[in-house]
Amino acid sequence: MLRSEELPDCFYYQNKPTLITPNTSTPNHSLYLSNLDDQKFLRFSIKYLYLFEKAVAIDILKYSLSKVLVDYYPLAGRLRPCGGAGDDDKLVVDCNGEGAVFAEGFMDISCEEFLQISRKPNRSWRKLLYRVEAHSFIEIPPLVVQVTNLRCGGMILSTAINHCICDGIGTSQFLDAWAHVITKPTLNLPILPLHSRHVLKPRDPPQVTHTHLGYTKTTFKDNNIHVDINQYLQSQPLVPTSFTFTSAHILRLKRRCIPSLKCTTFEALASHTWRSWVRSLDLSTTFKVKLLFSVNVRKKLIPEIPQGYYGNGFVLACTETAVKDLVTSNLHHGIKLIQQAKSSLTDGHLRSMIDLLEDKNVKTDICSSLVISQWAKLGLEDLDFGQGKPLHMGPLTSDIYCLFLPVVGNFDAVKVQVSVPECVVEKFEYYMMDGLEEEENGEQNGFI
Repeated sequence: MLRSEELPDCFYYQNKPTLITPNTSTPNHSLYLSNLDDQKFLRFSIKYLYLFEKAVAIDILKYSLSKVLVDYYPLAGRLRPCGGAGDDDKLVVDCNGEGAVFAEGFMDISCEEFLQISRKPNRSWRKLLYRVEAHSFIEIPPLVVQVTNLRCGGMILSTAINHCICDGIGTSQFLDAWAHVITKPTLNLPILPLHSRHVLKPRDPPQVTHTHLGYTKTTFKDNNIHVDINQYLQSQPLVPTSFTFTSAHILRLKRRCIPSLKCTTFEALASHTWRSWVRSLDLSTTFKVKLLFSVNVRKKLIPEIPQGYYGNGFVLACTETAVKDLVTSNLHHGIKLIQQAKSSLTDGHLRSMIDLLEDKNVKTDICSSLVISQWAKLGLEDLDFGQGKPLHMGPLTSDIYCLFLPVVGNFDAVKVQVSVPECVVEKFEYYMMDGLEEEENGEQNGFI
């Protein structure tokens, strides 16, 4: 058994990974990226890690990937700056069929041993995804895959999928399509990808008709009312934390909402996490803090974004409050703010946001914000390449952005993962789980 959380080294079968290209010819053109795709905030790769009890043959994985890349051919292309000058320009996808990076390796560890240490990510997990040497983000291929076979016959599949090309729903759609090619090779894909991003094209001329709290042109430092929390966090040693909330935990959270307020699991858990995070950081009560959280807007636009759209069809909803109002109130305050932020995302508001992003000096305001990304309820944990669903699914790394993750085998549970400064870990863990493990007796005030 492993005695520490450090993974052993990964031994690659070949010195270099291979490039998997589409197995038939694909369109060769430049793919326009929408303003939602092209935000600098999204210039990173979404990194997934899957643990499977039984490995799938490498040849099958490679061949099926080459087949699915015929449909998802932009993932076999390369990002390019539109003006050709550098990363600051608008990006497009050069659909040139150059291929996805595919690495194969072996690690002397069993599934059981990995599960023992999988409660929290650590830096050694980076061994499970081939590191592409590149001078900048746009030089990294949009899709990087590593399959690591384990001592017990299991495998770990790690993927890095460019966030400018896919959002969480889009990555889930792509991975399901890859699995479908293996498990149902004679059947067409159940959902065909929609490549065109022009459904989210800005108006000409742009019309910014709404206020967009989640964006700024400058760092907020308004008479000491705002504080750059993000800068503080980046300067600290960070420690990953992880909490699994069962349906019973979530029920108890909702009971704390007084006066009673009908709310979703996400709203209750987001309010609780935001409040616990702010309390643990011991911020001045005069500061204002924001919550940014992902909202799927595919059905909020008029007309609705068609099925199969795998680009970024989400926005970050934003709400703001004074620290004193958040920490001295119960969950009701945060939940109301979250609900108001969600309800404000009308077609007109969203079109205004897309137009606002034509100004490349506009940035997502993360200086005083907790950012929550919703990975739960996307079906990511149901991925099956023919040898069964994963024993574990989660991110490859942890950072200061908070993830709401699915729990394998428990659809109603949610895992919350975020890295916080080492000096506040114990306080954050206390605030997150205080009283939730205990059975509550007596009157169940405030729950609907």
